Amino acid sequence: MLLAMSACYSGSRPPRIGTNAPEFTVQDAQSKITLSQYRGQVVVLNFWATWCPPCIEERPSLMEMQRRMKVKGETVLAVSVDVDQSAYRQFVKDHNVNLLTVRDPDQKSSALYGTSKFPETYIIDRDGVMRRKFIGAVDWTEPEITDFLGKL
Repeated sequence: MLLAMSACYSGSRPPRIGTNAPEFTVQDAQSKITLSQYRGQVVVLNFWATWCPPCIEERPSLMEMQRRMKVKGETVLAVSVDVDQSAYRQFVKDHNVNLLTVRDPDQKSSALYGTSKFPETYIIDRDGVMRRKFIGAVDWTEPEITDFLGKL
C-alpha cells in the first residue's frame, strides 16, 4: 500500500517550503531539461532510481496522475539518479514510463534540494515556489493529493 508521507519531517515543515525552487539543468543522452522552462505550470519534481523498490511501487500512480492532471497545466518531471545508463533506459522501456524523465547520475539536481532518500518529490507552483515535499512512495491518485494539486 502506498502512503502519502507528508509528516516525515522534524519541525513544523521542511526547509525551503515557501521559497523559490532551486533552478537546475540536466542533460542526458536523450534530452536536456531546465526547471524554469516549466514556469507557469505546476511541477511535480520526482527524484527516483530504477534500483529503488518504493520508486517502482509509486511509478504507476505517478503516471496516472500525470495523465489526469496534464490538461490542467501540471507536469511530472522525473529525475533519475541512476548511474547505469543501460539499466535506466531498459527500465523506462520495460515499464512504459511515459513521464518526462531525465537521468542525472551525478545527482547534482537532487543535491540542490537536499534529497537524501528516494523517492523524494517536490510540488512546485506556477510561480516556481516549493509548496510541498513528500518522502517515500505516494499514491498520486489519492483525492487529497489531486485536490491539493488542482488548487495550485
